[in-house]
Parts: sequence; C-alpha cells; structure tokens
Amino acid sequence: MPPRDYYAILGVQRNASADEIKKAYRKLARELHPDLNPSADAQERFKEVTAAYEVLSDPQKREIVDLGGDPLAPGGGGAGAAGGFGGFADIMDAFFGGATMGGGRGPRSRIRPGADALVQLDLDLADTAFGVSRELTLDTAVLCMKCQGAGTAAGTHPETCQTCNGRGEVQSVQRSFLGQLVTSRACPECGGVGTRIRHPCQDCAGEGRVRARRTITVKVPAGVEGGMRLRLSGEGEVGPGGGPPGDLYVEIRERRHPVFTRDGDDLHCQVSLPMTAAALGTAVKFDTLDGAESLSIKPGTQGGSVVTLRGRGVPHLSRGVGRGDLHVHLEVQTPADLDDEQERLLRELAKLRGEESPDYTVTNTDTDPGNGGLFSRLRDAFK
Repeated sequence: MPPRDYYAILGVQRNASADEIKKAYRKLARELHPDLNPSADAQERFKEVTAAYEVLSDPQKREIVDLGGDPLAPGGGGAGAAGGFGGFADIMDAFFGGATMGGGRGPRSRIRPGADALVQLDLDLADTAFGVSRELTLDTAVLCMKCQGAGTAAGTHPETCQTCNGRGEVQSVQRSFLGQLVTSRACPECGGVGTRIRHPCQDCAGEGRVRARRTITVKVPAGVEGGMRLRLSGEGEVGPGGGPPGDLYVEIRERRHPVFTRDGDDLHCQVSLPMTAAALGTAVKFDTLDGAESLSIKPGTQGGSVVTLRGRGVPHLSRGVGRGDLHVHLEVQTPADLDDEQERLLRELAKLRGEESPDYTVTNTDTDPGNGGLFSRLRDAFK
C-alpha cells in the first residue's frame, strides 16, 4: 500500500514552512470540527487532517515522509515491522495495560484541542422576550502571539527527547509464561510528546497559549428563557500548543419580573379590582411588554376570572413566528373598613336585592345516597 500523501491532505506544498502547515491545519480544523460539521465524512476527514498535522509538525516524522515512508504505518514505515502480531498485541494491551510484542503507539501531539468555557448572563424579561445584544468580558486562554502557539523562543525549535529518542514512550522488558513482554508507558521526561522545548517562549512558558481578557458580543435571540445555553463555536479556551479553541456556552438567567410570571411563551399577571368596578364594569390601563394597554372589564365580573390577550406573550423561539398569550387574572377586592355612610348604603343595596339575610343551604351530594351522589353513583356502577 503506497504511503499517504500528508502534504496533499493538508493542501500544502512539500516545501511549506512550519507556519504554513499550521495555518492550513487550523483552517481545515475549523471547517471539519465535529461540533461544527457533524457529518460522518467530515469526522473522518478531521481525523486525517489531524494525523497529517501531527506528522508534518514533527521534524523526524516529516523527514520519513520526505524519504518516501509513512511514520503512521504499522512498524513506522520501516522494514521488518511485526504487522502479523497486531491482533495479539491488542489482546496483550487489553490484559496487561500497554504490554506489546512489537513497536509502541508513538509520540502524542503537543497540540491538543482546547476546553469549552461557560459563562452566565443575567437578563430582564423584555431582553429574553425580544432579543438583545450584550458584550461579555472573558478571561480565557488565547493563542500566544509571540510564538504563534509553537511554545519556543524566537529562532529555536523543539529538540528530540534524549530519554525516549523521540518515541514518546519508554519500555520495560518482563518475562512471563507467555514469553517476553515489552511494556510501554509515556516518557516521564517529555510527557509522551517525543520532543522537549529547551528554550521556551518567555510569554507563554512553552504552553503556546496565554491567559488574557477579551470582550465579545453575544446576540441573544428572541424567545429564550432561563436555563437555556447559547453555544458560540470557537470562542472557548485555546488548547495546549496553540490547539483549536473549544466552544463558549452562555447560560441565560432570567431576572424575576415585578408584574409578570412566565410559563413557557405565555405570561401571567394579576389585576385587582374594587367590588364596585367589577359589578359595574370598567376599563383598566396597565403596562404590557408592548406598552400601555386598556383592558375592558365587563359588568358583573367575578373574582378569579381570566382575560386573555392573544399575541401579547413571548415570541416563539422554536417556530420563529408567532407569540404566546398574556393571561390577566382578575381579583375582586371586598371593602374591609367601611364608614357609617358606606355601610348604610351597602345595607340599602342588600335590601333592594333581597340579600339582607341570605339563607344558604349547603348540601353534600356526595354523602346523600338518595340524590345521585357518590353512593348512588357507586351503586349504579355495580349494577
């Protein structure tokens, strides 16, 4: 099988510089990252691009490619690779935690993806209902501009680790009833990378990233509610070695409104009416999210009635069009402190309505077997 063309995978010339290779990788990684492009083809392509960058960013592996080999092929592209023992090596790795019969896994990349970040954003009801733009100040890891993520001082490059000779792992030999076992573990000197930075960048101390404060603008869509999270791709932490950044999640926290309570896209509020206004009818003016509204109260309105204003709630986030409703709950207030004249007038009204001494008889129909109550219904059910 011919060796893979890692230069073609990244879309660079064979004489491309390290900066050109890094720039090409970052461009492709942003396009093919699984969070941005979840298709299966994009995920496979992302793996190929990442592998190509790991090879071409390592001087020793790149030299193997330039000589016509494939450093990621079984046996490292050299002759005499123990390819026939691959299955048995996997079994040994499962049972003995890294014990192999042949070569190891090779060095891992110094460049790794960054972590996601989470911030909370407090908003008023009007902001979540109609959408708003807010500026957020973040303290996150960003790319070191002095070394452009390389982690090395100007004019220097990572050197091959002398402990593992660039393999990224060290091996120990043990004898057992199965024969000679070679156990591999990450090199303690270089951390499994295979290279060491002898002259680190003064700004990032070899990390390829620094912490900095930055300001971004977040556009909150109309209809969000408390507990929702907005995802901003590529606005999270830059990874070690200047790796691709993670995502930023903005969690919405909705402040309590003094008048309205929210139930999904519907709003609820309570309006108190004097007894006389509920009896005679009136018009009540109050403020909605859209401005002042006049609510018509019909004569004889009872306490606990609900008046619904269609389309005065929160816009639908999922549908993109339409809005919820505003439900106004009416409470009728009974006067408690009456002066003599008010009491006289109420008594006169009660006399005119025949309500001076109301005689109410409350019948518990559920306990009376003769009037179709609970016992009667049970009896009928068993019949």
